Amino acid sequence: MGCFFSKKSRRKSPKKKDAAGDESAAGSDLPETNNGSNSNQEAPKQYSWDKREKVDPKDFMLTGLKNETVGRLPGTLNGQQFVIQECENCNIYVLDHSATITIDDCVNCRIVLGPIKGSVFFRDCKDIKCVVACQQFRTRDCKKMDVFLSCATQPIIESSTGMKFGCFQYYYPDLAFHFKDAGLSIFNNNWSNIHDFTPVSGETNWSLLPEETVVLDHVPLPDSESEFKSVRISTEASRSIVPLTKGGRRKESEESCLFVFFAGDYTTANARKLIDEASSKGFVLIQTKEVSMRPEDVNRVFQDNAESLTECITKGPVVALELNGDGVVEACRAIADELFNGTKVFVSESKNTSSRDVDNFFNFADMQMGL
Repeated sequence: MGCFFSKKSRRKSPKKKDAAGDESAAGSDLPETNNGSNSNQEAPKQYSWDKREKVDPKDFMLTGLKNETVGRLPGTLNGQQFVIQECENCNIYVLDHSATITIDDCVNCRIVLGPIKGSVFFRDCKDIKCVVACQQFRTRDCKKMDVFLSCATQPIIESSTGMKFGCFQYYYPDLAFHFKDAGLSIFNNNWSNIHDFTPVSGETNWSLLPEETVVLDHVPLPDSESEFKSVRISTEASRSIVPLTKGGRRKESEESCLFVFFAGDYTTANARKLIDEASSKGFVLIQTKEVSMRPEDVNRVFQDNAESLTECITKGPVVALELNGDGVVEACRAIADELFNGTKVFVSESKNTSSRDVDNFFNFADMQMGL
């Protein structure tokens, strides 16, 4: 494929205004009077920290709840830390981005956590079903958890058993913005690449959920009478903000194709269009990555095609997808010609070289991301 140039637009997170205003002394503009010797007394000064809205720690905690539907609506956390502890048989929906979240001593709960810029840490929890998007995922001393996960790094379990993982599948209107606010890419999802700190010989502490698993069978939509009824939520895979990938499950075909979009105005939209088109033809999305590349990386990954692609990396990160199925290379090249003519892309040239293309790129991406 050729290399064409376009500009990439980025949405900037809104800057928060200081609610303090000026720090001038209250009453300094009052007219002078001559009513006595004490008439010129100045009012006490007000400082910016006196005017700031007080933060109640309880707004960032859910503690000791039972049989309730609770959580936080979009716009209520705005990147703050959050704590969930000692809850039983609750449906919990944290539909906002946050800094970190810890979940301690919870039993039989269904939990949805919007994008987390840092880590989410489950400790001493049992019978949990959850949907989570985060930079880092970790559990310790947990039992029987079903997790629909989007994780930018390798998920870690420790002293935990009965852990089952599936690919993140969720949508609400602000979710894409929350991913950006949390600094997470929807294409960097290592949900199936689990590291067990405490493996037991002859036993398996974790497994992957069956491919046909439906999120709604594990995590229900909010009650129609709850405060979350106004939020339009979908768990359909086709509407998920994070693309549904096969991950570490066995591939059905020996033929895969590498398809790479270089930074442009519609990179994300084009990647989604490719996924939809390829899926409609029966092909399967195995994995995706969004990474920055240097000229020497281009030479190592794309080899014979490097010269024509080096200029294409200057505008920003690339988005790469591995698609799988008999005839996928020919189909992807046809899709590129039909839908992405004039767009900066790389597509494997033949099924004889496509496996090498896939290995070269994703080995590089994993090294780049420290996986």
